[in-house]
Amino acid sequence: MAPESAPQGIDTGRPSVARVYDAALGGKDNFAVDREALARLQEGLPEVISMARVNRATLGRAVRAMAAAGIDQFLDLGAGLPSSENTHQVAQRANPRARVAYVDKDPIVLAHGRALLAENDRTAVITADMRDPAAVLAAPEVKRLIDTSRPVGVMMIAILHHLHDDEDPKGIVDAYMAAVPPGSHLIVTHFCDYSPVAAALQERFLQLLGTGRFRTPAEIESFFDGYELLDPGVVPNPYWRPDEPPPAELSIAQQLHYTGMARKR
Repeated sequence: MAPESAPQGIDTGRPSVARVYDAALGGKDNFAVDREALARLQEGLPEVISMARVNRATLGRAVRAMAAAGIDQFLDLGAGLPSSENTHQVAQRANPRARVAYVDKDPIVLAHGRALLAENDRTAVITADMRDPAAVLAAPEVKRLIDTSRPVGVMMIAILHHLHDDEDPKGIVDAYMAAVPPGSHLIVTHFCDYSPVAAALQERFLQLLGTGRFRTPAEIESFFDGYELLDPGVVPNPYWRPDEPPPAELSIAQQLHYTGMARKR
């Protein structure tokens, strides 16, 4: 996409998390500045694109797991740009009546998401900052689609690692989970501080995007404190309920992204 074709209000002068992730997934809703940032991240870890795509596949498995547990409404926080196998596509394949509210603060997500979802009245995209749970939950489209008297799938796919410690990510998790009833599920995927590569990659993320925290497995698991952590616990993405047997040995890149799911009792 050429900069001059950017939707009004989109800043093409600096990279955004949503657009860099879109570039890593092979999408077209990104700009030269985003692709340059991705290239510089790859200098620190050539497998960073594979890392993004493995994470995307984990999203699909998580949605199917929630649907199998009876969840038919999903709040996808920090959703990013529409790509292949979006939450609503996976959920509505399992249950055509499933509802999905996507939330992202990047206005380009709304610009492209609205066009994609124009004929799907069970799905909506809103521009809001997931760090403000009260505002997100009060948004008209969220209230239209998400019935908080019934279990909700709260999705935090590759978003909590873009919150700094002083932004109280655990408090944000708990605020969303406090708003939904028992039986609701929480899915988190998160960068993991697995090796010295993680520290160097974190520095690149912070320089290029201003965010990107690689937390320890124990820190990631702490996001589930107070909820029933489901099998197989907090593990590298390829080990989380794989569709096929995972490799016997994981690469460093495959161990830099962890996943966990919990249920509210």
